[in-house]
Amino acid sequence: MNIYKKISCILGLGLLILSFTACEDEDDKVYSPRPRGYFRIDFPEKKYRTFDSLCPYKFEIPNYSHIVEDKHKGAEPCWLNLEFPKLRATVYLSYKPVQNDLAKHLENSHYFANKHQAKATGLDEIVIMRDSAKVYGLMFEISGNAASSVQFYLTDSTKHFLRGSLYFNAVPNSDSLQVVIDFLKKDILHLINTTSWKP
Repeated sequence: MNIYKKISCILGLGLLILSFTACEDEDDKVYSPRPRGYFRIDFPEKKYRTFDSLCPYKFEIPNYSHIVEDKHKGAEPCWLNLEFPKLRATVYLSYKPVQNDLAKHLENSHYFANKHQAKATGLDEIVIMRDSAKVYGLMFEISGNAASSVQFYLTDSTKHFLRGSLYFNAVPNSDSLQVVIDFLKKDILHLINTTSWKP
């Protein structure tokens, strides 16, 4: 009889301990949020065509883009918008003839790029030197949630000055836009590498 009491006491104690350890307190549960998902983007194949007009410059643009004249108040001749409708992006191009005021145009370009520093996490400058075409300049890569993630200027130092800036028709969010920015950056580099001045 004594043995049965001992066994039942041990079993009862074991069940009691098991019931305490099996119960989970609500405060001990750890919930992790679902990662944010973004739409998959099917990028078009990269093919280019030459854009030439009455403006004193020409370059190659992607087949999935088109050029429209800038109609905003204050727009000057040869100010154009390179639009990417499916990607909801535009590269705004502004041209200025150089008339002993190159330093002013360079200063303005640096000012516009640095203006995005408040929301940016970094700003890298890529030097552009194409001696054979007399195309020189800088490309600004602005990282973070800045409104414009890529800007550039091109000049021949004597007659021509062309400035470009990429904007999206969407709230700046580098997490969701980064793949599109990387895709369009290649097109902007292609435009820069194919730019030539007309006599």
